[in-house]
Amino acid sequence: MTIREKFEQRELDFLSPFACPSAKSKGRKRPEAPCPIRTAFQRDRDRIVYSNAFRRLKHKTQVFLSPLGDHYRTRLTHTLEVAEIARTIARAMRLNEDLTEAVALGHDLGHTPFGHGGETVLKELFHKDFTHSRQSLRVVDCLERRGEGLNLTYEVMDGIAKHSKGFGTIMPNDAGEVASTMEGRVVRVADIIAYLSHDLDDAIRSGVVTRDQVPSHCVEVLGERHRDLVTTMIRDVVYSSGEEDGQMTIKMSDAMHDVMLELRTFLYDNVYRAPVVHNEFIKAKKILSELFDFYLNNVDAFQKAAMEQELFASPEQAAPTRQSVCDLIASMTDRFALTRYQKIFFPTPMV
Repeated sequence: MTIREKFEQRELDFLSPFACPSAKSKGRKRPEAPCPIRTAFQRDRDRIVYSNAFRRLKHKTQVFLSPLGDHYRTRLTHTLEVAEIARTIARAMRLNEDLTEAVALGHDLGHTPFGHGGETVLKELFHKDFTHSRQSLRVVDCLERRGEGLNLTYEVMDGIAKHSKGFGTIMPNDAGEVASTMEGRVVRVADIIAYLSHDLDDAIRSGVVTRDQVPSHCVEVLGERHRDLVTTMIRDVVYSSGEEDGQMTIKMSDAMHDVMLELRTFLYDNVYRAPVVHNEFIKAKKILSELFDFYLNNVDAFQKAAMEQELFASPEQAAPTRQSVCDLIASMTDRFALTRYQKIFFPTPMV
């Protein structure tokens, strides 16, 4: 037996009957010979971590655009916090940690620059159905490796596609809206636990809100410190989830569900839509809108930028269609977009 086969057997012996063992993956779109050391989900995790899109997350907005402070979250640190929370829940419930981690690390690969403001721009300019979760699928399926894609397993792709909830239901009842694996469903919950806790932490650090403004009921249930919020929500999910009618259900208690919705509403009303944050997103929308129009109508400039982002194997493939320009804009970091906008639209002083 190879090292991988021994590990797969350990998974079968240890994991919950509701988990997804590596040996039972549905496989990849393009079949590959198995690795003698790593399981299929370990390989997916590694491919994501080594991808260009993953590295770009370090310069993409979480809440605050291009923050100068060293301790504000970026899209990368958000992703790492989601992965940590998801793995903690998965381990406690004897689910597959490698699958859970792969989905968590890949869930925001398609996120736009300037956070959800950038996503709104591409909804308006490209297609009303544009979402960062769908773009994440494009990244791993056909944009990474200069157009080759990462060829991830079905289970990881499925979890990435169905992690997002926006302002909708945390865990919907419609089977078509939730991941097919328990591990993917854990990531969906971990995502909201992460952003509720760290977005509040960053908002207080920035002075956008004060601790006194946080609803007292939320403080009473969750605690005051960031680590208290995370710990309380994780424990509630672990102790509330379990087997029901022969199926495993990932959920939180009714009381915790209500307080999470209350805190989310507070963040939307007082942070995400706060004038100091919203006004910056208005500027970001202008930048991305003008870049979209510029690249759509300038072939040489588009090909150069697309090759810099390594989205295509050769310039000949880089035709500025609305889809390819959308891919370019979505791939940009905040820094890349700001620098390119300045270079294109600002006058160059004569020396």
